[in-house]
Amino acid sequence: MEKFFQLKKNKTTVSTEVMAGLTTFFAMSYILFVNPEVLGQAGMPTQAVFLATIISAVIGTLVMGLFANVPYAQAPGMGLSAFFTYTVVMGLGYSWQEALAMVFICGLINILITVTRIRKMIIAAIPESLQHAIAGGIGIFVAYIGLKNAGFLNFTSDPGTYSVLGDANAGSGTVISSGGIVPALAAFNSPKIILAVLALILTIILLVLKVRGAILISIVASTVLAIVMGVVDVSAIDWQGNSLGNAFSELGTTFGAAFGSNGMGSLFSNASKIPQVLMTILAFSLADTFDTIGTFIGTGRRTGIFSKEDEEAVDAASGMKTKMDRALFADAIATSIGAIFGTSNTTTYVESAAGIAAGGRTGLTSVVTAGLFLLSSLFAPVLAIVPTQATAPALILVGVMMMASFKNLNWPDFDEAVPAFFASIFMGFSYSISNGIAVGFLLYTLIKVVKGRAKEIPVILWIVDALFLLNFIILAIL
Repeated sequence: MEKFFQLKKNKTTVSTEVMAGLTTFFAMSYILFVNPEVLGQAGMPTQAVFLATIISAVIGTLVMGLFANVPYAQAPGMGLSAFFTYTVVMGLGYSWQEALAMVFICGLINILITVTRIRKMIIAAIPESLQHAIAGGIGIFVAYIGLKNAGFLNFTSDPGTYSVLGDANAGSGTVISSGGIVPALAAFNSPKIILAVLALILTIILLVLKVRGAILISIVASTVLAIVMGVVDVSAIDWQGNSLGNAFSELGTTFGAAFGSNGMGSLFSNASKIPQVLMTILAFSLADTFDTIGTFIGTGRRTGIFSKEDEEAVDAASGMKTKMDRALFADAIATSIGAIFGTSNTTTYVESAAGIAAGGRTGLTSVVTAGLFLLSSLFAPVLAIVPTQATAPALILVGVMMMASFKNLNWPDFDEAVPAFFASIFMGFSYSISNGIAVGFLLYTLIKVVKGRAKEIPVILWIVDALFLLNFIILAIL
């Protein structure tokens, strides 16, 4: 194990990696319940999606750990699942089988741009200032997820500024609000919010005292406290309805559906809709690609998982000789695998930062996380015991740690500050790493052009800018 994962070289131990793997799993285990709920609104059988989510997470995370030897976990992306359901299926009227076909093609595109070095060229073209902004922006993003999961925020929307997708009366609808929405601090008068406050205080104390395994200890202790406070009702565990047998029986409906007559067979049957199909696949691919790149840059560089030497080797090496090469390839194949089993784009999770903050530095962290996802197929109802209020503090404080990257930015230099600010702010508040990167790229290019320094912009950055602009136009049209 020491030789395979190079634990000493990466200044870690087996116990630290196991602790980190547990932390990553609990930080992202919510996807096991949220993803079936979201894709279920697209008409997919929820138990099949539950199992497909586990399978894609296990395979993608194992490849990341065993092939790339990096501590990142993969699972279907929440933002991409929402795009799958609310835009592609509900908004554009495609069947969920056709949407899965699009996801599969997106995965093939990601594999292509990885093996042809396009992804690496994009990484090499990202200015150092924007790399620091991406790292800090991911900190904002992760902390915002934590604040929202904790229930610390309330949102008020002006009348007439929202629309509803799905059946709101049945409790399955999703409300989309315009800029009339205003955030505010929630009233601390419910057991769930009080639990989140206590969990946050406990996590802060443990981290300040530098207690080993602080984040995991906090999650476990907060879960026990949730049971005591009545936030979690142990007696409500549904063993029968969430059985593995039910999930496997439904999986036959989604497995390979992307290639059936209702999937790939009908996706390109209407010539007039082919441009829209291609644009939708592009939107899937851009979001998936830049979410991953942003996560790798934001968490890998600051912690040393991807060293400066490794980043430089990426630009010069051919094949799969560096950790970054192998990590990008592992991420690329996961999306197509997930689509085969019946789930939306599988991507590298920003919640991996929680495990990295707990000390994870090698693929052993990922192997542990993958093992826990596999076990979760047997004990899925039990996982529901861990409330989001228990894991939210970990995300908030990991965000705090990651925002340290902002200190490397030259804020008094307006040329550097503007792209960095908008990249990080849009990343957090638009709930999308790729959106933040897009805005940062575009503003960086604009400033260079205005100052007569367009020659300093790499060709690949011009191409990416054009694709981002096209993507924004596509989303506006869709």
